[in-house]
Amino acid sequence: MMRKTIKTIIMVIALAMPTMAFSQNEKKEEVFSWERVMNAIIKVESKGNPKAHNPVGDCAGILQITPGLVKSCNQILKERKSTKRYTKADRYNASKSKEMFVLMQEKYNPEHNIEKAIRCWNSGFSKNWKNRSTGYYKKVMKHY
Repeated sequence: MMRKTIKTIIMVIALAMPTMAFSQNEKKEEVFSWERVMNAIIKVESKGNPKAHNPVGDCAGILQITPGLVKSCNQILKERKSTKRYTKADRYNASKSKEMFVLMQEKYNPEHNIEKAIRCWNSGFSKNWKNRSTGYYKKVMKHY
């Protein structure tokens, strides 16, 4: 009987441990990941081709970044007193393109609204984002 009780106690502790560990980690600030959203947008924008270039609007790279977005990112970095800056050539670098995406989302979408992220990526960051880019939003959501 004693062995059965000890085994039961050990099982209860073992099952509770992951929960206890999660509860402790829960206090740490959770970092939001835009990876799944970016991957869906990448499929629509460039099919993953970092050399993709659309002369209309001079969009380039996996996320089809415009020179204006590069400028906006550099303005955000300047406001943050960062010495880092992006160039138009960085649009062809997948990791730097993703950094720019995240930087824009941090600034204009701190609530991590996925619909807003998708619509604004296509039509710009503005207050009336809900009424824009419905077709684009649907395309991206198919890959999400």
